[in-house]
Amino acid sequence: MKAPSPDDTIVAISTPPGPGGLGVVRLSGDRALEIAGTFFRPVRTGSGFPERRAVLGVLVEPGKNEPFDEAVVTAFRAPRSFTREDVVEISCHGSQVVLEEVVRLAVRLGARLAHPGEFTRRAFLRGRFDILQAEAVNDLVRASSLDEARLAFRAVEGRLSKRILALRAGAVRLISDLEAAVEFPEEGISQSPSRLQSSMAKLEAEIERLIGSYQTGRALAQGTTLAIVGRKNVGKSTLFNALLGEPRAIVASRPGTTRDYLREKLRLGEAVFNLIDMAGLGSAGSAVEREGMKRGRRLASQADGILLVVDGSKAAGKEDLALIEEYRNKHILFIINKIDKYKGKRKSLVENRPSGGKTVEVSALRGLHIDTLRSLIRETFAPKVSPGEVVIFHLRDKLLLEEALSHLRRASRKLEEGHGEEVVAEEIRSLVSAVGRLTGEIRTDEVLDEIFGRFCVGK
Repeated sequence: MKAPSPDDTIVAISTPPGPGGLGVVRLSGDRALEIAGTFFRPVRTGSGFPERRAVLGVLVEPGKNEPFDEAVVTAFRAPRSFTREDVVEISCHGSQVVLEEVVRLAVRLGARLAHPGEFTRRAFLRGRFDILQAEAVNDLVRASSLDEARLAFRAVEGRLSKRILALRAGAVRLISDLEAAVEFPEEGISQSPSRLQSSMAKLEAEIERLIGSYQTGRALAQGTTLAIVGRKNVGKSTLFNALLGEPRAIVASRPGTTRDYLREKLRLGEAVFNLIDMAGLGSAGSAVEREGMKRGRRLASQADGILLVVDGSKAAGKEDLALIEEYRNKHILFIINKIDKYKGKRKSLVENRPSGGKTVEVSALRGLHIDTLRSLIRETFAPKVSPGEVVIFHLRDKLLLEEALSHLRRASRKLEEGHGEEVVAEEIRSLVSAVGRLTGEIRTDEVLDEIFGRFCVGK
């Protein structure tokens, strides 16, 4: 996308598409007030656009006396606006025809249609906030749970940015200490290796905490992935349907009905899960079954958690025991299905269950204890969010933090090996560069295009 001119006045519909009670069109730029004043007629003549005060009026095509809607207009003058430019927000009825007519008139009078995310991009370029906060605006708008919205809002407020800036400040202090020893050797200025290592260890611990938070952020934004694992005909697809509350997967009494996999969203309270029903594992009779099992094992290896299902109406067989052993060290919930057909066979399954996970006994077919299972899934796998915690949601941020961590560890290793201060300082400078790209202090147009291109038009 070609970089838009910062001198243009831009316009876009800021409310979601589709009819509604209210809709908002936003203009931003030097001519925003002039353009809006051409087709907006206040009820009280001569009132103009007092700053930050709602003005009632009608919308009229220039040159015609017939209004086409009533509207309330609010003006925000630079720099006290979201973009730090003159901004006008036109709130009218949420008819798509009316909203599009407002945009058409604005463009005819000299405005330009905004690119996706251009309002937020302008706010960033004018110092309203940094890239982390800009990303968080988008995260907040797209949040699928209240927990995700809370964490995104903390980042909008700047809490994550403060953590990153404190990290950068610690790295700059390290560079200063190292360069002082290089530049003023005659003054006897030097830093003990143990003191430098202690400072680096604190920075390393903080970067590792932030990197570790990506798992929580990803789970909140994209959902926690859970694979339903078990041998053929243990009732995985029936359980899949029972958890979803609808017959999503085809179920049959003949083993091996599921050859590929199904993925569906499951919401339990505030938590969102990506539930995967896949082919039964164990011995395969055909090439199709072998491929289904291969895909299933790959999905299970990549999943955040495992729902390991066994048939409680039968004693533990070799395939059950092999699966229990295979997934013993995964984040697991052990499910003994078909309790309506037990006949005293479950003892061996209970004795061999994984020691690290919880166990629940259900009948997916009869719907017995499914609510208990849902509660356990939420308790076991939902991401835990502490009060005041900040997390990172984006892979870009995680990769830049990992790059910073790599430079820090190389600096620590070179210090241990006895390299000079200037060699160690060079690695710390590279760390500061990675952190600068994280907040947007160091930026390129390509990076900005990639980040703001994910935003909606009108934001």
